[in-house]
Parts: sequence; structure tokens; C-alpha cells
Amino acid sequence: MGKTKKRLKQGGLLNRAKRVSTSYLDKLIAEATVDCYNESEEIGGIFTMLEENLAVPFTTKLLGFEVTVERIDLNDADEIVTVCRRGRERQRIPILDLPLPEPRPKGAEWIDAFRRWAQGR
Repeated sequence: MGKTKKRLKQGGLLNRAKRVSTSYLDKLIAEATVDCYNESEEIGGIFTMLEENLAVPFTTKLLGFEVTVERIDLNDADEIVTVCRRGRERQRIPILDLPLPEPRPKGAEWIDAFRRWAQGR
């Protein structure tokens, strides 16, 4: 197997090709926060875009266990969280801490945008 095919198989080049550019993420952030006056409103704007664009449910792994991400929500601390289920158990996990599966769910670029926004505050 050639080096390129081997790296594609291992995810090296393939993962780089799937990454969203920072300029695109900045455009998403600007779109979500255009009319916002403070951090709380910005979180609300990003939450709205996540709610409209992130395809749920999807499955991912948390601590080695497969869970279903049923929906996203805002908690009392004004954090965007995911509602994850495994069997009968449900738990809220901050979306900033959520590992994303491969393939990524539709709209996952909004999670990337939120993570970028959170780094800059």
C-alpha cells in the first residue's frame, strides 16, 4: 500500500480534508452573533444555530460507552449542553466536552464554531 493510501486509511489526510477552515468558522460565529450585545446573547445565538442545524439524534462514545445524543439544551448556568442517553440513564454533557463521532453528524461545524468562539472569550 502506498504512503498516501496508508495515511488516508489511518485518517491523517482524510481528517485534514474534513477540517473546517477558521475563516468559515468565523463566518458562522458572525452569523450567529450579529445582533448580540453581550456574551449571554451570543451563547443564545449560537445555541439557536446549533438547534436549527445539528442533526440529532446521533451516537458517540463517552468514557468508552456508546451513548445517544438526543438533543441540545441550555442549562441554568447559560451553558450549551447535550442530553445524552444510555439505556434508561440520561446525563447532560457540556457540548464543549462532547467527543464527536466519525462520521460527524450533519451540522457539526456549528460545534466547531462554538468551540472556536469559547476559546476567544
